[in-house]
Amino acid sequence: MSDFDSNPFADPDFSNPFQDPAVTQATRTVTSGLEEYNPFTNTKPAVAGVATKMAPTSTQPAIMKLTEEATAYTQSQTQDRAQTELLRRQEELEKKAAELDRREKEMQSLGTSGGRKNNWPPLPDKFPVGPCFYHDITVDIPVEYQKTVKTMYYLWMFYAGTLLVNIFGCLIWFCVDSRRGVDFGLAMFWFMVFTPCSFVCWYRPLYGAFRNDSSFRFFVFFFVYICQFGMHVFQAIGITTWGNCGWISALTCLNTSILVGILLILIAGLFTSCAVFSLIMFKKVHELYRSSGASFEKAQQEFASGVMSNKTVQTAAANAASTAARGAFKGEQI
Repeated sequence: MSDFDSNPFADPDFSNPFQDPAVTQATRTVTSGLEEYNPFTNTKPAVAGVATKMAPTSTQPAIMKLTEEATAYTQSQTQDRAQTELLRRQEELEKKAAELDRREKEMQSLGTSGGRKNNWPPLPDKFPVGPCFYHDITVDIPVEYQKTVKTMYYLWMFYAGTLLVNIFGCLIWFCVDSRRGVDFGLAMFWFMVFTPCSFVCWYRPLYGAFRNDSSFRFFVFFFVYICQFGMHVFQAIGITTWGNCGWISALTCLNTSILVGILLILIAGLFTSCAVFSLIMFKKVHELYRSSGASFEKAQQEFASGVMSNKTVQTAAANAASTAARGAFKGEQI
């Protein structure tokens, strides 16, 4: 029994202050809290007497919904594009198949009728002169070259129309200036000569080159078309007294009549457009020529097997050679 229990009236023993009941109770409470604390964990002990509310947890942020919706929209859009591309290719294949069927039927009908009938130029049945050529781009020309050949055909028509307008321009110029009668006559001459010659000399070789994949016809086209381009440039310049309403003629006419000069300027613009488009299409045809596998050696072979094998050409060449030999022999005798 302690001294306090033995003598309640004695002074308390302060030799051990930690034996005080108040200190002992506080120490026990702190010790209990320290035993529950673990500094190596991220969790914190709940405070006694305080009601905690747990925040609702979500598996993903709200922005993920937008991302998923955008992804789904992108996938659907990609599928729509792929489906549209497939439909477009299917339509192209169907068009090509229909075109091949039509061409096959056309060839069969031509075989049963005994050959193709000329249809160009489109003349009336009662006209004294009939068509001279068979012209059908959709039948004769492969599908991948039809657009180019059609463009060249339209370019030829544009050039023919420009020559026709040039006649009227020179006629109006002749009405305001009586010295321009020569220009009016030459304008009609250029129209009557260059319209058929341009069709026969460079458009028909181009048409036959794409139809038969002929290197020789390509070379003929290139040679003649270069000359045609030079003629376009010459007509666009428009030297006076040469029957071309070019830039020089238009500027000269401005001194006589401003309205007629403006008209001639428009015609000069048409000739310039012909020159520009001709240069562009020349480059386009040359690219197709290089991609088609044509070559100069192939053109020589076609010329030897095609032109020189013709009996008429051989007879003419033989007659020319014999004539030259007789002339040389007579020269030696003299």
